[in-house]
Amino acid sequence: MQSKFSLGVPMSLRRVGGIAVIAAATLITISCGQVYRPVVIPINITPPNSQNFHAVFAINTNIQANPGTAMQIDVSGDSDIGQANMGISPTHMAILPNDSRVFVASAGSLFAGESDVITAFAPAAHSNGATGLGPPTIFTYPNTSAGPSSTITAISESGSTVTVTLSAPLTGANVGALVAIASVSIGGYNGTFPISQITPPTSTSPASIQYQAATTGLNPLTGTFVGTASLPVSCSYLPDYVTTTQNTAVFVANYGVENATNCSLASTDSVAMLNPTTNSITNIQYLPGGSHPIAMAETPDGLNLYVMNQGNNTVSDLSPIDLSNLATPPITVPSSPLWAVARSDSHRVYVLTQGGTIVPIDPATNTILPSATDLSVGAGANFILYDSNLNRLYVTNPGTSNPSDAAVYIFGTTGGTDPSGNPNDTPTLLNVISMAPGSALCPGTSGCSPVSVAALPDGTRFYVASYQNETACSDPNVGVSVPCIVPMLTVFDAPSMTAKTPSSTLLSPPNSLSLLTSPAFSATQYAVPPVASCAPPPTYTPGKTRFRMFTTASADSSHVYVSVCDAGAVADVSTTTTTIATGTNTPDTLMTDLLAPFGNCITGCTSVAAITSLSITSNVVTFQGVNNFIPGTRVSISNLTSAAGVPLNGQILTVLATGLTGTQFACNVSAANVGPTADVGTAVPQAPQQSPIFLLTGQ
Repeated sequence: MQSKFSLGVPMSLRRVGGIAVIAAATLITISCGQVYRPVVIPINITPPNSQNFHAVFAINTNIQANPGTAMQIDVSGDSDIGQANMGISPTHMAILPNDSRVFVASAGSLFAGESDVITAFAPAAHSNGATGLGPPTIFTYPNTSAGPSSTITAISESGSTVTVTLSAPLTGANVGALVAIASVSIGGYNGTFPISQITPPTSTSPASIQYQAATTGLNPLTGTFVGTASLPVSCSYLPDYVTTTQNTAVFVANYGVENATNCSLASTDSVAMLNPTTNSITNIQYLPGGSHPIAMAETPDGLNLYVMNQGNNTVSDLSPIDLSNLATPPITVPSSPLWAVARSDSHRVYVLTQGGTIVPIDPATNTILPSATDLSVGAGANFILYDSNLNRLYVTNPGTSNPSDAAVYIFGTTGGTDPSGNPNDTPTLLNVISMAPGSALCPGTSGCSPVSVAALPDGTRFYVASYQNETACSDPNVGVSVPCIVPMLTVFDAPSMTAKTPSSTLLSPPNSLSLLTSPAFSATQYAVPPVASCAPPPTYTPGKTRFRMFTTASADSSHVYVSVCDAGAVADVSTTTTTIATGTNTPDTLMTDLLAPFGNCITGCTSVAAITSLSITSNVVTFQGVNNFIPGTRVSISNLTSAAGVPLNGQILTVLATGLTGTQFACNVSAANVGPTADVGTAVPQAPQQSPIFLLTGQ
């Protein structure tokens, strides 16, 4: 009888079949190299887009007398890939057309003992390994004379840090200020550098200073005479704007100072020309005293450099070749000029005035062209953007003079006529988008304050950065019955100039993108406390914030970035979808917030203050204790033992300008009044927080 499992198959055949199965399994095992192959189960997320390398740059300000920073954002990686210290009080930046260097203007001389500088750095390269920003090069201003000096007895380098041993302390030296090193026989040591550390003399060691070298690999040097270290004494220039359309020259507007002490010049209102090859200022054109230039526009053909003179309501036209005057006298405009752009064909320049007028200038004749179109955009308008792809002008009016004026104006740059109907290629009005209280986009009572616009290079959309200034915050993450700033970004379809409703937002009504993400902020947070230094003044001056928020688009149209000064962060918005439709796959999505770096704790941050007593009056705590703090220094309080002091332990407070002396300092707190209370504790300086104030599109 056959087995019921054999199905009538002879035993010999079953044996052969079994051998064949074993052989097949063996072959499979051998072909796999006897290596276990793990199974990958895909997770349903949206992968990053495969994109070419692009970059966006941000400059961040600091508390007074501490260096600001620049940072570079990798567009495709949504990450900060490089940071570097700039000068004190950075104001504006520009990049060479070949993307090889970025230039930052810093008005450091706003603070006693500090210097104005232009800092240039090479961007971080696209690399699998982190390269960071290139070593900064410092351009210093002329008209210097010898200040306090000391003989160098020894000089040496470790890495990029140079230690200079002095025969006597360098009187008046401050960390961050410039020191001039001269007469050292090894040439790499000579030059002008910002001081990074000062060591006073002791009974066993002489005085010394340190700085970061531009050249590495230098040999140490000692002797009876090595060289001289001195503090330059220079005029205050207050650089506030940088621009260029060429790779061989960079132009800097200097707000200037009149009749300054220890300066031989009656006025430093001027424009400087920088040579990127020799790393020097090669020419300065001085303007009439009180001109106070605050912005510039160079025509793309490199023939005209227009300078906006806030102080005397004029526009100067300088030659980019030698800075000679091409318009004599300067062009007079209706009110203070504050921003300007040049059309891509170089045939028109558009000036925005503080009085709220667009002024079209013909570079061929340097005349203002009359227009049949009403070119008024409301008093207090703050920014004009030229979109070369659609040949449009976008103008923002934040409504600070009148909330009902809050709007975005859109003009075509061609096709206009003069009042008699004769064609003269002046702007034509395309649309006015109201963002006033009660408008469709801002139906609440506070309205919105549009402050800048970014247009995608592909011509599909433009983005308006604005904020609401709430006196009683609606976001419980900030607090009830307290003021707050609500930053937002509104997306518009460019052809129709209509707003697009975002797919996701924390704002109500949902007309705009909220700009805060977790974990940098709470998952439900959409507002931040106001920062006093982020509030733009009615009239801009160096050292003040020009843009509470600023926005720009990446060169490939894949991202839009918004600097939010009060939040200390740059919001990163992806404008595209991926080619793989998995997970969240919608355009105009907030990706992350890139936090501005903490600054170097330099001035006012070098020593711990020993608290000996405190008192609290009207939510201001006054500490008694020897300190070297400056206004804005953040201090961590600890070790207090009194009933009033214990609740302050662990808090990080900000030193106020009011009540600050060498033996006491004051900070805002939320606490009941208390009389002078003996206590013993410490106030430890913290690295200063920084705030982004301007963005620049790179390659």
